[in-house]
Amino acid sequence: MDRKLIGVDLGGTTTKFAILTENGEIQQKWSIETTILDEGAHIVPNIIDSINHRINLYNMDKSDFVGIGMGTPGTVDLAAGTVIGAYNLNWKTLQPVKQQIEAGTGIKFTLDNDANVAALGERWKGAGENGNDVVFVTLGTGVGGGVIADGHLLHGTAGAAGEIGHVTVEPNGYMCTCGKRGCLEQYASATGVVHVARDMAEEFSGESKLKELLDNGEEISSKITFDLAKEGDILAKSVVDKVSYYLGLALGNVGNTMNPSSIIIGGGVSAAGDFLLKQVDHYFKQFTFPTVRNTTVLKLAVLGNDAGVIGAASLATRFI
Repeated sequence: MDRKLIGVDLGGTTTKFAILTENGEIQQKWSIETTILDEGAHIVPNIIDSINHRINLYNMDKSDFVGIGMGTPGTVDLAAGTVIGAYNLNWKTLQPVKQQIEAGTGIKFTLDNDANVAALGERWKGAGENGNDVVFVTLGTGVGGGVIADGHLLHGTAGAAGEIGHVTVEPNGYMCTCGKRGCLEQYASATGVVHVARDMAEEFSGESKLKELLDNGEEISSKITFDLAKEGDILAKSVVDKVSYYLGLALGNVGNTMNPSSIIIGGGVSAAGDFLLKQVDHYFKQFTFPTVRNTTVLKLAVLGNDAGVIGAASLATRFI
């Protein structure tokens, strides 16, 4: 019988699981709520219980599995299998995740940062077409990234490689939670798009539904902004142009540095689709030199929410 992989995508609100073949095809998937009470003390026990429950439910045995891979927020020590600083999970102290999950399930376990894991997923079964040089950038509540070069996921000396969200796109620009100014995350994340929209609305004097919403104190979102831009709202179009400029600038610099075959754009903001991609690509071409311009392609992610569990499972293929 073919042995299986388990992929776990640990998030601040939900934890997603999948059982996959060694080739990365999903056979079963499920999710549980992430309980962050008591400094996240329930998170790992709940993951162990859920995996053991499903193995029993499907009349399987731990020997049927090659291994478990997991993507997690925070800073990961790959060798030790620990996580620290995952504040959205309430994990303030060092968590010995690998040790606990291997003891609780009897299955080999490995983990990496969630953005890296999503990059691995898109590279393996998604838009990256299993290329050796692929960059993934995720535009969600923040901006994350993962860099695969010569077939290897880059981690950097402190595990901070691929943090595309902290590329400076506007010197002396918006203050970032990281403590420096002008980070891409402050302009191209879901919250960043809203920040840009608010600031541009203040100086805008023409007809605009977006300005009307903001002036009336109504909540706007990146989705509302993109939808209005698609409908031709002048202010919304200007906001999308500015966000696309910053993204094109950052990704152009990534392209000039890494020359990947593809730079894949995922996350909630990327739901704007080709409308966003075309505008980012315009600036990307402006900011790249000819060799990169002609060989590195911008693409939209295709796996959606499955990128995390697929990429996590791919970590476990090292045990095959």
